[in-house]
Amino acid sequence: MAVRRRRKKKTINPRFAALCLALVFFLGAAVYLAASRGLPGEGVQMPDYVEKDYLTANEWSRPGTPLENIRGVVIHYVGNPGTTARANRNYFESLSSGEEATYASSHFVVGLEGEVIQCIPLTEIAYASNGRNGDTVSVEVCHPDETGEFSSVTYARTVELTAWLCRQFRLDAKTDVIRHYDVTGKICPKYYVENPAAWETFLADVAEEAAKAP
Repeated sequence: MAVRRRRKKKTINPRFAALCLALVFFLGAAVYLAASRGLPGEGVQMPDYVEKDYLTANEWSRPGTPLENIRGVVIHYVGNPGTTARANRNYFESLSSGEEATYASSHFVVGLEGEVIQCIPLTEIAYASNGRNGDTVSVEVCHPDETGEFSSVTYARTVELTAWLCRQFRLDAKTDVIRHYDVTGKICPKYYVENPAAWETFLADVAEEAAKAP
């Protein structure tokens, strides 16, 4: 006569179960935090000297594409000597008609008197830096003459704004601040491409300003 053996019931190790629950909890928390973190430029309080005057949403100068990463600041010059921040902002706005079939804009324009106009929210890309549009903030700078050199007041404000962006997004002023030239080879900003020593001085000034307490 065969003897039937009773099968032992499998039991779950309490420690293993606890580890599984903890893993599920932490993974869920990580997903939740990632989803709720939002875009890096979301909710940023602008300095008092920045005037917000956003472009109308349009495919040519403000496409509304989310700026999901901010890994650098790109410095440009407007290329039109003597023109104001307001005039350059309005030029970007005029592109919205599509008549020129030109894609162009910038997050900020620094003017001849040190005024700053913000054209694009920091949560959206600007059409300024070609392959780096998706992970940089762009700063267009006005200049008084054909050399492209910034006036002293414009220079000081550009340093201040760039340093603020570096502090805000934890960027290294010496490596994460670049020229349009460094992306595409375009001679922009002209004076600071043709005079590399002046560019190095600009980066040093930004780094010094960024190191100050906010």
